[in-house]
Amino acid sequence: MTTPEPDDFVSRVLGVVESIPAGRVMTYGAVAAELGSRAARAVGQVMARYGSDVAWWRVIRAGGHPPIGHEAQALPHYEAEHTPLLCVVKDKATTDAVYRVDYAAARWAPRTKYQSAVD
Repeated sequence: MTTPEPDDFVSRVLGVVESIPAGRVMTYGAVAAELGSRAARAVGQVMARYGSDVAWWRVIRAGGHPPIGHEAQALPHYEAEHTPLLCVVKDKATTDAVYRVDYAAARWAPRTKYQSAVD
């Protein structure tokens, strides 16, 4: 794995993710929008390849669901950070958890150069 250039898309995505405070989340699309882009899938690819060293669980799907395949690993992080959750049901037979992040309550929208000062 190569180290991204300082101003490339990967570094900028990881920078936005690092700015998300504990207990708050952004969607893949919102991260892209922070960068002046509509490339939500590219953000997902960046997170899949380079996101293990940042708080990856703070980037969620638009419906409030955690990253695909990482639901069980993300839940302890959400609980530790007191991230608002909906529908937490633990299935005793499979130890799976079915839940969503309450996006309306946990949404993070940092002020960047792409937002006006009047927001």
